[in-house]
Amino acid sequence: MHDPHTPADVLFILLGAIMILAMHAGFAFLELGTVRQKNQVNALVKILVDFAVSTLAYFFIGYGVAYGVHFFSGAQQLAQHNGYGLTRFFFMLTFAAAVPAIVSGGIAERARFMPQLAATFCIVGFIYPFFEGIAWNGGFGIQGWLRAHFGAEFHDFAGSVVVHAVGGWIALMAVLQLGARRGHYARDGGVKAHPPSSIPFLALGAWILIVGWFGFNVMSAQQLDRITGLVAMNSLMAMVGGTLSATVMGRNDPGFAHNGPLAGLVAICAGSDVVHPLAALAIGAVAGVLFVQFFTRMQNRWKIDDVLGVWPLHGLCGTWGGIACGLFGNQALGGLGGVSIASQLIGTLLGIALAALGGFAVYGLLRKTVGIRLSQEDEFVGADLAIHRIGAVPDVARL
Repeated sequence: MHDPHTPADVLFILLGAIMILAMHAGFAFLELGTVRQKNQVNALVKILVDFAVSTLAYFFIGYGVAYGVHFFSGAQQLAQHNGYGLTRFFFMLTFAAAVPAIVSGGIAERARFMPQLAATFCIVGFIYPFFEGIAWNGGFGIQGWLRAHFGAEFHDFAGSVVVHAVGGWIALMAVLQLGARRGHYARDGGVKAHPPSSIPFLALGAWILIVGWFGFNVMSAQQLDRITGLVAMNSLMAMVGGTLSATVMGRNDPGFAHNGPLAGLVAICAGSDVVHPLAALAIGAVAGVLFVQFFTRMQNRWKIDDVLGVWPLHGLCGTWGGIACGLFGNQALGGLGGVSIASQLIGTLLGIALAALGGFAVYGLLRKTVGIRLSQEDEFVGADLAIHRIGAVPDVARL
């Protein structure tokens, strides 16, 4: 029998962890390029420090919540099987840390720094791993119940729902409690445009995420002998579908063009190992349309100031991905089978409910106790000077 803890498997999952770690640079530059210049330093610092806090939360609490594993034995025991268990922790940590990185984009330009770090610890220590354990470790017998009643478990190969929908719906709760940036909406209902500060940095962030995503999806196999080119091809086709549909629907706007591939990649995560490449193209194309349509509605009609559009990009496209897996994963539509639309709907709705409730509770408690929003003066000056006392360019004076 194949030993799942061979050196080859350790290297395989380690390379996946490194690729996803690099995606956090993508999150940072995507946010940096989108926000105004006075908030660029804050965007960079948030993603880095959020990752550090996520590591501690997941090491001491979250990984145990999800998988019942701790690291409080001796190093000799931890290093067994070439340290596969430690490397797997690193891999799963990069998924967990993506959740506060997603939230960061929604609350940009007006959130306080330290309360957000506290929120990150709670999200990665408790909320995210609770659902992660249900979906990926059979927690609370929910997967067994779905299999018994609908013939298949909830299937989310690489996290359309577990990572992206959860992150997006938590972000929506944070955005709603923060409120819009001051001056973004006029009293007459008009919207004051805040164009991206740097299209090149925004594009750089998108490209880093696109490349890293192939580690995110393909290496979710977690063992070398389980790798399949189907996941790579489906990721590629969904990226292409999202790019083209978002570019057309967004009328060649570079912000939509560079977020379109991300929408497609979010949506394909769940079913990337079971759907046909043509289905992946369709899934990605629908995701690109969803992002453009709902980002526009949030900003212009609903007056919800989600700066990077993380709810439509991750929350809605992740939701679509979870459902689409149940549709296009069926053999009748060219898929490999082994999925159930009922299980996908229930699992997806459960993830949304837990994320929304958890996000509302965490940000609501912080808002009531220590506050989560910058003062009017600090927001006007910008988070760079107000929090970090230095701007992104040398001609901006220090405080």
